[in-house]
Amino acid sequence: MKIVGLSGSKVGSKTRTAMNYTVKSLAEKYPDTEVTVIDLAEYDVQFSDGRNYMEYEGDTGFVTQTIMEADAIIIGTPIFQASIPATLKNIFDLLPVDAFRDKVVSMLVTAGSAKHYLIAEQQLKPILAYMKAQMVQTYVFIEEEDFYRKEIINDDVFFRIERLVEDTVVLTETFTKIREEKEAQYDF
Repeated sequence: MKIVGLSGSKVGSKTRTAMNYTVKSLAEKYPDTEVTVIDLAEYDVQFSDGRNYMEYEGDTGFVTQTIMEADAIIIGTPIFQASIPATLKNIFDLLPVDAFRDKVVSMLVTAGSAKHYLIAEQQLKPILAYMKAQMVQTYVFIEEEDFYRKEIINDDVFFRIERLVEDTVVLTETFTKIREEKEAQYDF
């Protein structure tokens, strides 16, 4: 199983801190899982210009192809100005409309206000649904107060991340099994 951890911003440290813990939890609980972390701060991704994702080269090609080859994606995003970052939206724009068909997508969100949970509900989930994702319905929402000196200090956040990891893997295994059984019904 291939899982991509996508840290969807070029600035800040909280989302990457949460993603690091998520990836660590994945490695410990599911060592057979192939995990790739894509931190958009480390890549020079072009703005979408309408081309097919396979036509992009360099970092843009690597990022889009890695996402398309994944079985599951854990998207980490901060909330800036009551919206998702443009860098994350650009990734969605680079991919085809049905990019997340047959993929499980889960989310962790870092925000400065408790009300910013609405962004995941009203912006991110509709985009993922439009792109045909099988979403893990519960996501991890982490507030400013849950961090201190670039570390997560709230034990409940750790428990919620561990549950997100488990839900992501179980849902991916379940959908994979269902797809395989359905495909086995056809004799070609």
